[in-house]
Amino acid sequence: MTTPFDIVTRAMKDIGALAAGEVPTADEAQDGYDMLNDMVAQWSNENMMTFYKTEIIFPCVQNQIQYTIGPGGQVGSSFTGSISGTTLTVVANSVTTGAITMGQTLSGTGVLPGTTIVGFSSGAGGNVNEGGTYTVNKPQTVASTTINGYYERPLTIESAFVRVNTNMNGSPIANGGLDYPVAIFALETYEMIGLKSLNGPWPKGLYYQPSENLGTIFLWPNPAQGEMHLFAYTQFRQFSAQTNDIELPPGYVNALRWSLAERLMPMYGKVNQLMMAKIEAFAAQAKATVKRTNMRPPQVARYPDQLLMGKSKDAGWIMDGGFA
Repeated sequence: MTTPFDIVTRAMKDIGALAAGEVPTADEAQDGYDMLNDMVAQWSNENMMTFYKTEIIFPCVQNQIQYTIGPGGQVGSSFTGSISGTTLTVVANSVTTGAITMGQTLSGTGVLPGTTIVGFSSGAGGNVNEGGTYTVNKPQTVASTTINGYYERPLTIESAFVRVNTNMNGSPIANGGLDYPVAIFALETYEMIGLKSLNGPWPKGLYYQPSENLGTIFLWPNPAQGEMHLFAYTQFRQFSAQTNDIELPPGYVNALRWSLAERLMPMYGKVNQLMMAKIEAFAAQAKATVKRTNMRPPQVARYPDQLLMGKSKDAGWIMDGGFA
């Protein structure tokens, strides 16, 4: 395992600020740690540096078109569970709000600050009221209690669909319901909608406003039912302590090391042009390797928004249930 302290130490050795066997002073370690966290926060804004998309799930509330997301926002989850080590056990049928998904930050009596869900075990996730076990990032012991989960405020919403579990007469749809694509509106498109409170069976589009602390999701039309599934690039979480173990996919630790070394050079007056060129090349190569792995192929086919929202005389009714 690697810690932020290890990365700072290696980066300082790479630029010649430390000799073999030396370790940074407390002040040097803190400066490097702060810069490492600043760099990680910036990576959340860099295309293809994030390695998976977070699925955000919440039920549509009838006659509610506006939802907040982020710490303390309306979109999240609440359930009964316990934690032993890094295993979160969720009591079956105990989810009273939202759904449990990867990347959620947890809070509750005895839950350590910064505890997040980092993996699925017997709990598959992605479904409302999904009991079972999940993996969290911090080992701890928490007795059975009410646990709340929230999503970080997304930078953007990349794509979305709505799951409809009942038809218009209220009868359940077989096999868990139907999923319909939801268009992501730009602000200019959302502004052109004349009646934003128009009633409809389920959302066909959404506009996302990423405010400073809480993001706001606007659905259109005003839904009578539906379960929203949004997808957003996961934000890198800042490291909570210098000595905590880092768990990242292969290649990220190397990219952190050389990118941090590149940023530390001016702080330590390292102006040797050959050294600077080598470190810049190593940092660029490490990040490029990560980006190639994360690169997604372009989405070459999707249902035109006209089929979802327009009145086209074609088979679009299959996608929107016959409601134009």
